[in-house]
Amino acid sequence: MKKLLFSAVLIATVLHSCTSKKAIVDTEPEPENAEKVVQEQKATTSEATTSKIYTETIPATEVSFDMVSIPGGHFKMGSPESEVNRKADEGPQKEVEIDPFYMGKYEVTWDLFELFFKQNKELFVKLDDDRVMKIDAITRPSPPYEDPSYGMGKDGFPAVSMSAYSALVFCKWLSTITGKFYRLPTEAEWEYAARAGTETAYSFGDNVSVIDEYAVFYKNSGNKYAEVGTKKPNPWGLYDMHGNAAEWTLDEYREDSYAKTDNKNPWVTPTVIHPRSYRGGSWDDDADKLRSAARTASSLKLQKRDPQIPKSFWWFTDSNYVGMRLVSPKEQPSPEEQKKFWQTVLDE
Repeated sequence: MKKLLFSAVLIATVLHSCTSKKAIVDTEPEPENAEKVVQEQKATTSEATTSKIYTETIPATEVSFDMVSIPGGHFKMGSPESEVNRKADEGPQKEVEIDPFYMGKYEVTWDLFELFFKQNKELFVKLDDDRVMKIDAITRPSPPYEDPSYGMGKDGFPAVSMSAYSALVFCKWLSTITGKFYRLPTEAEWEYAARAGTETAYSFGDNVSVIDEYAVFYKNSGNKYAEVGTKKPNPWGLYDMHGNAAEWTLDEYREDSYAKTDNKNPWVTPTVIHPRSYRGGSWDDDADKLRSAARTASSLKLQKRDPQIPKSFWWFTDSNYVGMRLVSPKEQPSPEEQKKFWQTVLDE
């Protein structure tokens, strides 16, 4: 993929382009009382905990999904050197400002993602001609080499095994069919939303002994993902930010990105297929990978069992633990700005 250039003005506009009041961060809570931690966090993030939710229904279908309002604000991105299981790529910790956006209440599920990759043209023929033509012009994934869910469940379960490129094309398709701009979150947006006003290792505190209440991970997953929303949400009403499926972000992974990116709406514009950053840990990970600051880089290992030559650009045979979550900026970019964005992230 050729190197892509993206102006600072366009990045700021498409990612968000508006300011809002600072989210309040509580003092460090006592880790031995997780319930008290969450209640204190909720009390100090009143705007977030009373966030508005809107429901998007896919035209010509009964498939819908919920988006939660995330307030703009400042937070400390990365982890302090004192955090248990901290990795070098989680620093240096720095103050970051994020503009307001909406984020998926749940991870994208198969019922929504399959509307995209299974074509389903017959569902959308009654839409206006202009939209149908635009939808049909978007290239869809080739059939997966094997069942991308690996038999773990479809209805209400997180969609996994797609490449970052596939996830982005899905976002373009979704934006086209709904008329509202959707994309992947940046790493900064993802961590900001995952922390939900906290500075502890997890959004529920530092006490890992209660993680079963909040996350599907290696020790409690039974070697498979779970339906979305089966565990407790974080203080901002987002489910499965810790565990279940790990989630693609918009960023190219760089170990030293925190030292080089801007302090406002930082984004490492992707220029390669690998490495891309994904976050949150999964049903196949230990608890340390589920920390709010933990980062993971994609690699060719996610495609190692794919026998096709060349390997699929759409499906990663060894990433049945990586999915996605949607973001939509509160201030929507113009059609021209959206066009330039897709040209950038999809190398069009």
